[in-house]
Amino acid sequence: MPDTTRPVLAVIIGSTRSGRFGPTVAQWFTTRARRRGDFEIDLIDLAETRVPATLGDHDDLVPPQVAELGARLAAADAFAVVTPEYNQSFPASLKTAIDWYYQEWHAKPVAFISYGRESGGLHAVAQLRQVFAELHAVTLQGTISLPCYWDLFAADGSWPKDGAACNTSVTTMLDQLAWWAAALSEARARNPYVA
Repeated sequence: MPDTTRPVLAVIIGSTRSGRFGPTVAQWFTTRARRRGDFEIDLIDLAETRVPATLGDHDDLVPPQVAELGARLAAADAFAVVTPEYNQSFPASLKTAIDWYYQEWHAKPVAFISYGRESGGLHAVAQLRQVFAELHAVTLQGTISLPCYWDLFAADGSWPKDGAACNTSVTTMLDQLAWWAAALSEARARNPYVA
């Protein structure tokens, strides 16, 4: 878990599918975020957290991996969710990881980086906005959408190629995340959020 005075940005890789593209997108995004220096980055790969797919009852003991991820989410000041679109929605692994927690999401900004076929994952993002609204999180209006992301490889195999629009939109997203993270962190410190 990060230990710093800078705000913590948790970047969540939502897909656990074999052969997924999410880690490539997350690596690009975290590299851009680290270069700026606004945030301490906590990269959360749901394939590595091993959060159980079956949610426990309120009286059940919390599995250790759920408690560990919960501490990381609670320590975060902002979130960036990297999600593919599967059948016009987001992965079950991401929904389960979201549903294990409640207060950890409250009054914190959430940005989306989505990828997929022609829609670029925007159907998944539309549904995630509804989910995070229920959790009292603040979703950023702007989204980094990557339609037909396989077309963004450069000739040397690097991703994304220099002319890709995401190279510009990432700056705006990080500006907004930094603003919202500071504003909401200050507000939570001054007056704890009540859901």
